[in-house]
Amino acid sequence: MHENKKEFYGLIGFPVKHSFSPAMHNAAFKARGIGAEYKLFEIAPGELEKILEDFFGDLNKKVIDTKGRAISIADIRGFNITIPHKVRAKEILEKRFPSDETKALRQAGRYYVKLSGAINTVKRSNSKLDYWNTDANGFLRSLEEDLGFRASAKTALIIGCGGAGRAVIACLSWKTEKIKKIYISDVNQTAISSLKRHFLALPWEWKKNFSQKVEFIYQRQIAGKIKDCQLLVNASPVGMRKDDPSVIDKDFLHKDLFVYDVVYNRDTQLIKDAKEKGLPAAGGLGMLLYQGAASWELWTGQEAPLNIMKEALRKELAKLC
Repeated sequence: MHENKKEFYGLIGFPVKHSFSPAMHNAAFKARGIGAEYKLFEIAPGELEKILEDFFGDLNKKVIDTKGRAISIADIRGFNITIPHKVRAKEILEKRFPSDETKALRQAGRYYVKLSGAINTVKRSNSKLDYWNTDANGFLRSLEEDLGFRASAKTALIIGCGGAGRAVIACLSWKTEKIKKIYISDVNQTAISSLKRHFLALPWEWKKNFSQKVEFIYQRQIAGKIKDCQLLVNASPVGMRKDDPSVIDKDFLHKDLFVYDVVYNRDTQLIKDAKEKGLPAAGGLGMLLYQGAASWELWTGQEAPLNIMKEALRKELAKLC
């Protein structure tokens, strides 16, 4: 009798060694009795296209995980995408597997791909790769459950418009959320230009919805615009390193502001400043949990053991404290 072959899932990014995702997903696999393992794959930007081509091409090739183990691509059934690959991965995969606009309008994870131009979840289905954006719903769920904030009729300032920022912007600007206004700022002008080009390429109805709600602003305009905002989101990587400063001057944080930071591995300086001022503030651990649970369910077809995944993340965070 042959032993069942283990399946693998994983995270593709650069860097990835800091990620809590293996603890969360592997706890879920164990809880459900699934013989699978979640690994980390550190793939530099220049290597991404070749790796993704191998996933729908030469399945006999291997990819090296962060512990130096060679994993056969044929055994990897699905994976997440993280910094800095979420936008580029979508561009690569959509050329090979164009998204179905009819499906996109019916399924949140798919229309958020179209809306954001970014992906974070991929699954091998027969001879093709399916892809979704679960970051957007993960953020919305965390925003409501962890921060107690609902976007209807509110104004938000989003700092950062890379892959995570695009997901945040997409879910807040989608017409069902009824947000009043979104200001977007990023020190990276290439990211701003890329997002503007993406908006221009959207279907007319979606583009119209965006144009009515979204305004790009310069750093020097933040002080004036944030006065009218009820939500501030840091969707940039600033804060991931211990000594990172806040993305915004502490004096700009006012009493009517809710603060969310997608960075999850520590209380960033932004979160510390917000708490010091007595403002409602939340880090990105909830977003990580809910997007991860959604990915896990897409891969396995089973309901994710949310409490077990949450506890695994809490244990990982405790190791850093």
